[in-house]
Amino acid sequence: MTRVVVTFALDPELADRIRAVDPRIEVSVLGQDLLDALRGKRRFPSELQAATPLDEIRSALDEAEVMFGFWSGAMPSLVSPDDLPGALRWVQLTSAGADRVDPDLIRAGLTFTNVSGLHATPIAEYVLTYMLMFEKGWPALARNQAAGVYDRMVMPRNLSDRTVGVVGMGAIGAECARLAKAIGCRVLAIRRSVTERRPDAIADEVLPPGDLDVLLAESDYVVLAMPLTEETRGLIGAGELRTMGARGDRSYLINIARGEVVDEPALIEALRDGVIAGAALDVFYREPLPADSPLWELDNVILTPHISGGNENYNEAATSIFCDNLRRYLAGEELHNIIDPDRGY
Repeated sequence: MTRVVVTFALDPELADRIRAVDPRIEVSVLGQDLLDALRGKRRFPSELQAATPLDEIRSALDEAEVMFGFWSGAMPSLVSPDDLPGALRWVQLTSAGADRVDPDLIRAGLTFTNVSGLHATPIAEYVLTYMLMFEKGWPALARNQAAGVYDRMVMPRNLSDRTVGVVGMGAIGAECARLAKAIGCRVLAIRRSVTERRPDAIADEVLPPGDLDVLLAESDYVVLAMPLTEETRGLIGAGELRTMGARGDRSYLINIARGEVVDEPALIEALRDGVIAGAALDVFYREPLPADSPLWELDNVILTPHISGGNENYNEAATSIFCDNLRRYLAGEELHNIIDPDRGY
């Protein structure tokens, strides 16, 4: 019997879908008492798991061979390379990012897989929305509406006239590039695997990581879509923002990656001083974004609470990915989306 633990409150029909994968598995779902309190409201796995007591999670992991859930900031206090639960062999993450996973856990024999690809469509649609909001003057229009001001001097611009630079061409970045191209934008992209600037099937051109400054200088919108690794931590700092700022009132930063890929104090200063025209941020150094963060007060910023990758069917889609991998696991086949400890994703 293979014991599977779901570490967040999962709708009963989705739990039954997991049980239907194979009669040889035993599935336990934590936090089910939360479902009655939520009364059908949709919640991300991370929120649901955060409401589950840590000692309950640890106790379940001591008996489980497979975990399906979110690797939150609290998980390292429960599972370390020196203290692996005896039976645990595989963790299916409900997220695409694996930056919270200690690579030494993988080297110690614990397999991690993610839900890469799940977020591509919703995040790319968010990115397109952010760009349209800036081009059509929405931040100013929203303030005018709240203040009851009828001002026709907010002049819309065409997004199709802009150049979009995508940093990171995984599933999310590629879909951002595709949608930007579809609306008529010129698209540049940083692709880790290329060594020289060249045409591309999705973007107009791809550039190697060493040409980041070239992409920043040529792009009106810079979309950060790369994973958080030691290579990308703090990738966008004061110098990179100044390079972007050469385009004046057409330079915007969009971050749907991780807050730590940007030097946040440098970004705040650049936004205050008009070095770049604006930013749309779905991720931050600290989440939730503190109430005293200067970002809340800036007129040239669009803020969303780390929800760009979600939709009402998120848990269903994540469960489908898990069920497919669970069949593979039981059959001894290679799993999809295995995390490489050296690359960090």
